Amino acid sequence: MKISDIFHDLPTLETDRIILRKFRIEDAHDMFEYSSIPEVSQYVPWETHKSIEDSYHFLQYILKQYEEAKLAPWAIELKENEKVIGTIDFVAWFPWHYRAEIGFILSKEHWGKGLILEAAKKVTEFGFEHMELNKIKAPCMVENVQSQRVLQKLGMRLEGVLRKEYFIKGRFRGMAVYSILKEDFDRKSNALND
Repeated sequence: MKISDIFHDLPTLETDRIILRKFRIEDAHDMFEYSSIPEVSQYVPWETHKSIEDSYHFLQYILKQYEEAKLAPWAIELKENEKVIGTIDFVAWFPWHYRAEIGFILSKEHWGKGLILEAAKKVTEFGFEHMELNKIKAPCMVENVQSQRVLQKLGMRLEGVLRKEYFIKGRFRGMAVYSILKEDFDRKSNALND
């Protein structure tokens, strides 16, 4: 399987409360609303958006990724008001190893509501069912306790901590690496359905 097999036309995914869909240029204002908050961007490699232009530039990059059938994020849209409140994607995919890495960001206004877990479950399910994945990893900065809780609730296990793995925003950052195998995800899903 090639990346373009799946990402030539990023599919829309849906849960009870959210729609995961392609970004549109008109999402810039929603994106700026959450990307301009330093607390939201403190654990990601990109800088806090300083102006709406930063959000437009990032969206133009995403739209180009869609056009070229490359890895690109889903917009997380709230069904209740059609507002984009975050991003989720496979930030890396190694088809020949049947493995991918997931990443996400969510508007601070919606922290603690289980929305990112809902999105992560749907994307994880998609990866195992449609991308032939055997393993999904999620590295996050060790200081990012909130994301680690989400990954644990998703059923991921801590594989270890990579000390001073990346130099991000002027500091060396340790990365907590979580993962889930298809067999574990299937077992957990079956247990919930019994």
